[in-house]
Amino acid sequence: MTLDPNFAALLAEQKNQAEANPLPPIDQLPPAMVRAGYQAQRVAQNQGAPKDVATRDFTVPGPHGDIPVRLYEPAGVAAPSGLLVYFHGGGWVIGDLETHDGHCRRLAAFAGCRVMAVDYRLAPEHPFPKPHDDALAATTWAFDHAGEIGADPSRIAVGGDSAGGNLAASVALDLKGDPQRRLAFQLLLYPVTTTKWETESRKTHDGPTLTFEVMRWFEKLLGGHGHEQVHRLSVGDVDDLAGAPPALVVTAGHDCLKDEGFAYAEKLKAAGVAAEHVEYPALPHDFYIMGDVSPAVTDAARETAAKLKAALG
Repeated sequence: MTLDPNFAALLAEQKNQAEANPLPPIDQLPPAMVRAGYQAQRVAQNQGAPKDVATRDFTVPGPHGDIPVRLYEPAGVAAPSGLLVYFHGGGWVIGDLETHDGHCRRLAAFAGCRVMAVDYRLAPEHPFPKPHDDALAATTWAFDHAGEIGADPSRIAVGGDSAGGNLAASVALDLKGDPQRRLAFQLLLYPVTTTKWETESRKTHDGPTLTFEVMRWFEKLLGGHGHEQVHRLSVGDVDDLAGAPPALVVTAGHDCLKDEGFAYAEKLKAAGVAAEHVEYPALPHDFYIMGDVSPAVTDAARETAAKLKAALG
């Protein structure tokens, strides 16, 4: 399907700007500069997010030090409520609480549950598996301190987009054998599920928002290839997925990650996991955090949040 016209117009404008003011290749730019640019762009594209969501910032302990988190509480939310522990995207290198603030507000407001966004450590300063360690530690903390944040420990889910979807899937596998911390759901939005470049979409979908160059840069800085714990990163290559929590896997039609997301949903089903796959064929990677670009984003967010609400009760 052709790209959503609103996104097509935005990307054409960005292309013209890039041609008029060219930047060096991304691997010649400091990560801090790329982070700042990404944050400014995504915050500007999410001004229309729901405002009737209270937020509270604090830290939780982790194996590498304190981890900043932000708790979202929509107006009128029950106490206790379901809780989504959320990990932002950005290739484990960029992204933060601000880039995904509008997206988390929509999920909290539309699903009527609390959301705890996790500002995990980023590569290259904190290479693999530190982001995954932080994600697991924050989720474990949420279970163990559910009463302090208005959450029902029997209704806790993990979720994330892109690299954050990878973190959510990884945590779901890390905890599937823990009888004291039973995840109710995993929300995987265009997730990274493999370190391999073998799918058709990884060979043909170079952009528009996630290019092969950027994806390779992310992987290089993360440093997970060949690591003894690479199974925590390449979740789609794990043999035994039985016992994982129910899942919703969302993919975008214009995205190099779409085939591995679909394949992961199918592999979960084959392992006996209640998994659903939904694709938005006209949308690009990263669409959830560009809420002001197209009405299709809010529509998708509402549909996704409805499934999250049904899963958490």
